[in-house]
Amino acid sequence: MRNWTCSVAGFSVVLLALSASPADAGIILYDQNFENPTGFVNEGGDINISRSVNQLYGNQPPGFTFAQSFTVETLRITGNQAFGTGYSDPQGIGGNYALGMLSTLQDDLLSLSFNVQGHRFLNFRLDVSSIDLDRFAGPFNPPGAVPVFDVTLFDNPSGSTTLSGNGRILDVERITGVASSSRTVFNWTEHTLALDASGSTNGNVTIRIDLLNTQGSGYAALDNFRIAASDTPGDVGDPNPVPEPASVVLFGVGLAGVLVARRRGTRRSGDRRIAARI
Repeated sequence: MRNWTCSVAGFSVVLLALSASPADAGIILYDQNFENPTGFVNEGGDINISRSVNQLYGNQPPGFTFAQSFTVETLRITGNQAFGTGYSDPQGIGGNYALGMLSTLQDDLLSLSFNVQGHRFLNFRLDVSSIDLDRFAGPFNPPGAVPVFDVTLFDNPSGSTTLSGNGRILDVERITGVASSSRTVFNWTEHTLALDASGSTNGNVTIRIDLLNTQGSGYAALDNFRIAASDTPGDVGDPNPVPEPASVVLFGVGLAGVLVARRRGTRRSGDRRIAARI
């Protein structure tokens, strides 16, 4: 695979094609390891709770925005305040920062909107882990809590940045992580989803992420998002030698083409799982 690289607003930006033929090439829509929050403030416990995901990660790449319900925190993995010791990431997957979501007290939601450009699948790879907070009403997880997320794909014909598009569900997949040895220890598992977007009105779709209050999981973390549109389920554009495509088309959220922030985190040694469709 050949990469086209340029610098935009201090971030490394990459344009990629996923297959050899320009006629059926998939496109990477979003690549984010959450390592560059804008204005992160440790508000105690290695948590930034008052600043939204958009305030910390919006406009990465330029023009990109999230939609969220309630807080959706950003956690400082390499801090020293959480539970008096800081967090631990023995797998080395999370880097310095990750997102955190709550399922109890409030039902945190996070959504991202894209256009699949005529492709059938919106493929989504991410890492999830059980973790907890020692303040802001935490802790939330009993020992052995297992994170379970529903990821829902909505039709979004208007192309707006919303939590659920126009409310018409196209596909849903569920991912289940594993328990951590401690509230302070990340235990990452990798999951790849193939969400069927073939029923969308005009290619505009919205992904909504929801941590479920099940298997004891009141709180959990997410990191390392890789999202691609493709006619191949699960294809997120991992490096494979392919001929250079004839052209690359740029697009913003809900528009044509793609502008992608380079993932600068190291690849992982954690579990890799394909999510089961509900």
